[in-house]
Amino acid sequence: MFQDKYVFAQLISFLNRSKFNRIVVKYEGDKYVKHFSCWNQLLALMFGQLSNRESLRGLIVALDAHYSKTYHLGMGENVSKSSLARANQDRDYHIFEEYAYYLINQAREKRTTNIFNLGGNVYAFDSTKIDLCLSVFWWAKFRKKKGGIKVHTLYDIETQIPTFFHITEASVHDSKAMKEIPYEPDSFYIFDRAYNSFKMLYKIHQIGAYFVVRAKKNLQYKTIKWKRRLPKNVLSDVTIDLIGFYPKKYYPRSLRMVRYWDEEQKREFVFLTNATHISALQVAELYKNRWQVELFFKWLKQHLKIKKFWGTTENAVRIQIYAALCTYCLVASVQHEMKLDRSTYEVLQILSISLTDKTNLRELFSKTKFQNDKERTRLNGPNLFDF
Repeated sequence: MFQDKYVFAQLISFLNRSKFNRIVVKYEGDKYVKHFSCWNQLLALMFGQLSNRESLRGLIVALDAHYSKTYHLGMGENVSKSSLARANQDRDYHIFEEYAYYLINQAREKRTTNIFNLGGNVYAFDSTKIDLCLSVFWWAKFRKKKGGIKVHTLYDIETQIPTFFHITEASVHDSKAMKEIPYEPDSFYIFDRAYNSFKMLYKIHQIGAYFVVRAKKNLQYKTIKWKRRLPKNVLSDVTIDLIGFYPKKYYPRSLRMVRYWDEEQKREFVFLTNATHISALQVAELYKNRWQVELFFKWLKQHLKIKKFWGTTENAVRIQIYAALCTYCLVASVQHEMKLDRSTYEVLQILSISLTDKTNLRELFSKTKFQNDKERTRLNGPNLFDF
């Protein structure tokens, strides 16, 4: 039995507190604070994410139940509902945003891999909508009587770590967020049909990066040349010029169009890309892996708290989302560092009921045995980090 530290305290030892403190100093987050610091706030929110708390009241009740342990858990001597709510409302969310990006970069470095062997990173970009009650979240107006926000996400398919987030009102069109992406030369960016913004696609081409996007049905073009001896399921592989006034103006270069027949779904897909050095099957395979970002959204909504919020202001909502991302990266780092042979769902479920136990982390994950392999995958949702 490991008698020195609680499980939660062992988990947060994977976090770099010195880096967080430097970010807090940068934004003066702890100015005039005597007791409940930004670090205490982050740990309280991560405790709520890991323990699957439905509300702020539920989180405080859970912490009160372990009142004698909160100091040793790292959250200070007392965490009250009013102090946590006030901190979520008033403290600059950029503190937690910057630290989330730090953890993201750290997790990506640890999980570096090269699956596609294309000479650059492979990203999928998409958004997920979170519905909100307009009478409570007054700032997130979507429709006349409905509120919501969108979380636009750039997802690294090879490391399975999100690399960039842009949070907007739900009324913002998906393609408007393309200009916020930090593009990298030689990297591949995969988009769905909603991202047929030829102005932004040409920007990707100009910086020396590549894109694969699903074409719209009403696309106007003329064929310049085509390839013969096509592989199985590739219906056509042609070079085209756009002929619509604005598409031609915004993308004056030729494009490659690939028509692909998906046998599983029994349907045809049409892709546009500027990558002429890869095969048509690789183009189709890249787009097929775009589904990874959808699995990430599904996993995040199922297993972390980003659908029910512990505060009503925009600042509180952003802080909670970034705390969820910090928790996600923490789990990814722990799973990688400890080389755990478990799904992420299992790791979270074990942690959620063991945060206040004094058990060595390795013993905690090794002592539970699954008798039936179906129990490990049934109803677990998508398994991330499992290539």
